[in-house]
Amino acid sequence: MPTILQNIDTDMKEAMKAKNESALSTLRMVRAAFKNRQIDVGHDLTDDEAMGVMRTMVKQYKDALNDFKAAGRNDLAERQAKEIELIEHYLPAQMSEAQVEEIAKGIITEMNAALSDTGKVMGAVMKKAAGQADGTVVRNVVERLLKG
Repeated sequence: MPTILQNIDTDMKEAMKAKNESALSTLRMVRAAFKNRQIDVGHDLTDDEAMGVMRTMVKQYKDALNDFKAAGRNDLAERQAKEIELIEHYLPAQMSEAQVEEIAKGIITEMNAALSDTGKVMGAVMKKAAGQADGTVVRNVVERLLKG
């Protein structure tokens, strides 16, 4: 089974052949982010580490997308949305809010958690979700459940 890095390399070659500049540009940015992270950790990235890099990129791009929309820059917002979509293609599907809530309820019961334990519960939910849950969704669900 090919690694994420191999898939991206293959897709980069296809984008070059198809002269798809937007996809090529995005994939090059992903590769550069991988290379920077690889230098930081001092070894080849595992698929989990590569997915972490891409999740960080998606979060940053979504923040930029909101800024572009707020500034009325629809041209930049559209490009950013395409980049997000392309990167998310390589990531596992995100859990629904209902799935996150189910995990959170179990952890809250298990920990007998109070509102002051929000951070601990969030950490446990994020760990159990194994990168398949958005941190903002987790925070909203945990806070709502703990507030009762």
